[in-house]
Amino acid sequence: MNRNTLAKAGVALAAGTALALAAAIPASAHVSVSASSTAAGSSAILSFNLPHGCDGSPTTSVDIALPEEIVGATPTVLPGWEVEKVMEPLAAGTTDAHGNEVSERVGRVVYTSTAGGLPEGYRAQFDIQLTLPDLPAGTELGFPVVQGCVEGETVWDGDTLPTVTLTASQGGGHGDDGHGDEEPGAGAQASSGGDVLARGLGIGGLAVGVVGLILAILARQRRTTA
Repeated sequence: MNRNTLAKAGVALAAGTALALAAAIPASAHVSVSASSTAAGSSAILSFNLPHGCDGSPTTSVDIALPEEIVGATPTVLPGWEVEKVMEPLAAGTTDAHGNEVSERVGRVVYTSTAGGLPEGYRAQFDIQLTLPDLPAGTELGFPVVQGCVEGETVWDGDTLPTVTLTASQGGGHGDDGHGDEEPGAGAQASSGGDVLARGLGIGGLAVGVVGLILAILARQRRTTA
């Protein structure tokens, strides 16, 4: 392979890598959720990450719907945001972790800006502490999110639905009252394309390695023909 062919191959590879990374970055630009624990029946803090506004319009509200298997939830209070737990009746009464009879659950958690909204170009994180349902490993929990803006809104569901996939129960759960004591970082799981950045970095690293190999071959050919 001559130097011209190698040079062209390097340019083509670099261009292809740039296109791959450009495709990966927009795919990650939606609301995602990560969990401090994904073990069935465990206490977890779910972190919902909001990356942008609605077509440039500032975000004024974030409405997070909780799966029907979740009864209690404790949202984090954030400066500049008012938070509300929207309750809904349970089809059948149940008991919480303390043995108290409950007839309603937290169906949605709604954050509303009190400071004019989150401007485009800035991100925010909304944390909710709760107990994950004691369901089989592999069960996927969906958290539809409605992002309200000064102009318009964006609904995150379907292909962009933030999800958490349960792993095997580790025992010692705190019950479904949303008052567990587990700290973030214990086996966090990203979802809704949360691994796109890792894939992009992997592609970039591979491209750098190949380009380096091509440059080394060119240098060796120059020394040989000198």
